[in-house]
Amino acid sequence: MTLLSVSNAHLAFGHVALLDAAEFSIESGERIALIGRNGTGKSSLLKAITGELALDQGEIVRRSGLTQAYVPQEPAFDPEHTIFDAVAGGLAEHADGLSRWRTVVSQMESHPDDASLLAEMTRLQSELEAGGAWDLTHRIDRMLSKLALDPQARVAELSGGLRKRVAIARALVIEPELLLLDEPTNHLDIDSIHWLEQLLIDRRAATLFITHDRQMMDNVATRIIELDRGRLRSYPGHFTAYQTRKADELAQEAQINAKFDRLLAQEEVWIRKGVEARRTRNEGRVRRLEALRLARAERRDRMGRTRLEVDTGERSGRMVAELQGVSKRWQEGPWLVHELDTIIQRGDRIGLIGPNGAGKTTLLRLILGELTPDEGRVRTGTGLQVAYFDQLRAQLDEEASLVDTISPGSEWIEIGGTRTHVMSYLGRFLFAPERARSPVKSLSGGERNRLLLARLFARPAN
Repeated sequence: MTLLSVSNAHLAFGHVALLDAAEFSIESGERIALIGRNGTGKSSLLKAITGELALDQGEIVRRSGLTQAYVPQEPAFDPEHTIFDAVAGGLAEHADGLSRWRTVVSQMESHPDDASLLAEMTRLQSELEAGGAWDLTHRIDRMLSKLALDPQARVAELSGGLRKRVAIARALVIEPELLLLDEPTNHLDIDSIHWLEQLLIDRRAATLFITHDRQMMDNVATRIIELDRGRLRSYPGHFTAYQTRKADELAQEAQINAKFDRLLAQEEVWIRKGVEARRTRNEGRVRRLEALRLARAERRDRMGRTRLEVDTGERSGRMVAELQGVSKRWQEGPWLVHELDTIIQRGDRIGLIGPNGAGKTTLLRLILGELTPDEGRVRTGTGLQVAYFDQLRAQLDEEASLVDTISPGSEWIEIGGTRTHVMSYLGRFLFAPERARSPVKSLSGGERNRLLLARLFARPAN
């Protein structure tokens, strides 16, 4: 059964056509991985399906009564909400009542004889029972238990991975027929990724998810849809099968383009011949050359590869950071870092792993000096020039242009003693010149990552 179909979809931002007569459909029970290069329009397509974004042209037809849920790349929550409140937000018609009821119950624990609280609780119970909300409450509790989430914890205190799990719980609690996930593994720890993969496999409902996780696509996807230069192409099976077919397609495309370019070059030579050739030239051939030129101008070539080069700056001291008896926790919660002794030396390459909420980012911020340890001390070495890539990309100014982000007030940057024009430098990170004046807020999540890397690598760092 077809749940949703997209027909003749066109969508453009500025000069870039993200969707160019794109078409596809989703059948019940399918698990579709939507793939493509950063900035090609994958997230925009998901937002169009949810109704958050209007197509410039084309239509999206949904089956009558279709229920769908969407988890964006960077979920937004009210920081004052508890996890229970945030998840209940997926059940919009009951969210306020459930939240108010839990608040009253909590207040009555401290004031059991308060008649007004008792009356309010009784009233809320009657309303929730009439609306069938108690079953939904049990559903929320089961979901939070399955994801090992504390219903009373504040969203503001959660790590990036825990926030993503809360967003997934909020989407799943409504039991949607179509689940839309944008980079669902971002910020998730290894165990959570395995849990999510199994959950998607066990679900009978349809799922459309954006990911760059090849293993997840091999484990979960029943079909791959690629968004490439505005068009959607469908490949049955998992990611490995897609790679084989895609390699054959690209080889064939390269042959066709090479043949076309040779013909165009020959015609350009002919049209530029001497006076005699121009007098006797065939007007039909001239028109064909004009058509060839137009076709070449309209051809969208595949995006190239980024060129990542780091200005290593001055040599630092041998000791980068030393932690002695370092401990850190939030308020009266469990220790995130406890009596840690370690030394980081020049040349070390350290992978820091652990479950969501274990304190990995907290440890990084202790080393950077952004946080002060509750106990112990952090000593940093000499001559340090630090580049820090923040998981939430908080270092980017949403309103600034790409040029101003890389090189404020100047069109030139100096890397390793060599001056480079900022437009040329942005080109190394696959940003076209016409986008250089665009604001950061117009970029996709992947493009923001590239921009942040570009800015980090434009500055000396050791």
